[in-house]
Amino acid sequence: MIRFILSRLWQGALVLVGVACTVFFLFQVLPGDPVALLAGQRSDAATRAAIAADLGLDQPLPGQLLGYLNDVSPLGLHPRDSAGVARYGGFTLLPLGSERALVLKAPYLRRSFQSNKEVLSILLDHFTGTLWLALAAMLLATVVGIALGMVAALRAHTWLDRTLVSTSILGISVPSFVAGILVAITFGYYWSSYTGLNLTGQLYETDPFTGRHLVLKNLLLPALALGVRPLAIIVQLTRSSMLDVLSQDYIRTARAKGLSEYRVVMGHALKNALNPVVTAVSGWLASLMAGAFFIEYIFNWKGLGTVTLRAVENLDFPVVMGATVFIAALFVLVNIVVDIFYALLDPRVKLG
Repeated sequence: MIRFILSRLWQGALVLVGVACTVFFLFQVLPGDPVALLAGQRSDAATRAAIAADLGLDQPLPGQLLGYLNDVSPLGLHPRDSAGVARYGGFTLLPLGSERALVLKAPYLRRSFQSNKEVLSILLDHFTGTLWLALAAMLLATVVGIALGMVAALRAHTWLDRTLVSTSILGISVPSFVAGILVAITFGYYWSSYTGLNLTGQLYETDPFTGRHLVLKNLLLPALALGVRPLAIIVQLTRSSMLDVLSQDYIRTARAKGLSEYRVVMGHALKNALNPVVTAVSGWLASLMAGAFFIEYIFNWKGLGTVTLRAVENLDFPVVMGATVFIAALFVLVNIVVDIFYALLDPRVKLG
């Protein structure tokens, strides 16, 4: 098992290095001069040179790439002076002479051009909103999808089954930003007086009298919009799996013994039919967080998507680059955890 975990961690590290290199080179070809954005149009040559040196842009391209990888890596070679400690922090593992040391630290994703805050702190501040949104969408899609899939299977080849299947196909086909716009306009605008829901809102709101409080209803519309596609997929997975299980011999035997239809379905069919659904849902969390970008922007939800898209509008390159690496790291981490759980729960999974 230890070898299996180390192998997955090594593969994940290679993926992240590849993502970081790709992001670095992509932003090299984009229009816009970071030095000019920071220094302003009326800055002198000395100011621009100092900013370029601080960003490492005075080095050749290979040196810039190595510097970027060194910054985003949790294990890097950094100066031992006060400026280096203030910038990178961390824990010194091995001094390398009087000037540098091998340091274990949080990834340094540079600083925002707009706010001059560390990009990692900005992303972590917005990560909670994205995580809550993804979890709510996954919970809503799983509960409703399984229920509708069961109904479709138990009423197979009827008008209700055909309606649910057709609607689920439509749900799979609709892009997330289209689903977000439709949900926002329908439930947050035209039917707002009936639903009591608004187009925008945050998970936590501040009232001058009661202070900061949790407002779960603001989570409903973004979660519904984000959960449309996974819900539709779960409906089809559950229906297909239920139809397969209901045709098995042990189900016919249970019915022949006189068990009620409720016990046959809930006690025997459902728990066996859920295996492919659970397998599919377990790896969706990172995908939902990545897919939440446009949903957050539509509903003005405080999350990674909103801060990243606004950074794109403002040409805030470090935030966009940092968000891309951050999301990639989430994908890798979630997939490693899922692989480990599969290996623990299913002995047929090869540990290699």
